[in-house]
Amino acid sequence: MKHNQEHECECGHEHHDKDCHCGHDHAHDCSHDDCGCGDPGCDCEGEDEDKEHLHQPSKYDAALAKYETNLDDAAVTQAVDAIIEARVAENNTEEVKKRILSCLDLTSLRTTDTEEDILHMVERVNRFDDAHPDLPCVAAVCTYPNFSHLVSQSLEADKVEVAAVSGGFPSSQTFTEVKVAETAMALHEGATEIDIVMAVGKFLDGNYEDLCDEIDELKSLCGEKLLKVILETGLLRSAANVKRASILAMYSGADFIKTSTGKDGSAATPEAAYVMCQAIKEYHEQTGRMVGFKAAGGIRSVHDALVYYSIVKELLGTEWLTPRYFRIGASSLANALVSDIVGEDMHCF
Repeated sequence: MKHNQEHECECGHEHHDKDCHCGHDHAHDCSHDDCGCGDPGCDCEGEDEDKEHLHQPSKYDAALAKYETNLDDAAVTQAVDAIIEARVAENNTEEVKKRILSCLDLTSLRTTDTEEDILHMVERVNRFDDAHPDLPCVAAVCTYPNFSHLVSQSLEADKVEVAAVSGGFPSSQTFTEVKVAETAMALHEGATEIDIVMAVGKFLDGNYEDLCDEIDELKSLCGEKLLKVILETGLLRSAANVKRASILAMYSGADFIKTSTGKDGSAATPEAAYVMCQAIKEYHEQTGRMVGFKAAGGIRSVHDALVYYSIVKELLGTEWLTPRYFRIGASSLANALVSDIVGEDMHCF
């Protein structure tokens, strides 16, 4: 093993590297410096042991090794097409649409949102709950964290949660300390569910330790309140990466894994949903822990919703088809569902 060392040299460089042209040979054999035996003349195996230690797989690699992550994108697309062809039509029923409505996170995440906008949205949820006792209400109202107090104080509909995006949404590009503070404030202000974005840059860089530690810290902060981790699947480039990200998020404590923010051109896809549900199924088989699935980003039509419902039902079963384990994040979808159920154009939300 060679390394450069500080020494006296007429060239004037205190620390030498490959760019020094003084003519001196600054590299020396220091293979015994780090072996720990204390004998400069020894021929022990210290260096080999150090190298072996450095190449030991991490606990994150060990966790991923339990699952098949080398997926074929074309095979995933083929499997999704088969589910859509076989199941969507049979799931196109009033009962299913009511169930999807009950699993909806009614969302407003616009840069232009005002307190008045959010209050009107909450009031529409309250009115719907009173005016349509025969229909289920949405699962949650989802906003930016600074509106959590307003939503929690004005929401009257039974069993509707107060969800807040947090943790540097939508990019996740900020300090962990800022993410912790923002999440703590949202919870203090009345949020009962938190949606964060996985640090996609860390994932793509292979920095699984920092990625997972951050999710774990935010989940510890949430306690019994649900933490949904957004994978931003449109930026992950392959089905294999979607599978790995899903496993790491669940391993780190996510209560839900979620497709997308709907920002930055990223939207949910049936293919990503299929891989995520496959990961949830395998994780449940390995650990016994049920993790929820949330689709979000670009889901506007009843047909879109039926596609995601069908994938969840096919891979995970009816046990997952409740607000505790299945969500769709959307805004206009709520009115489309109600209109389909009652048979006339409705603008309840």
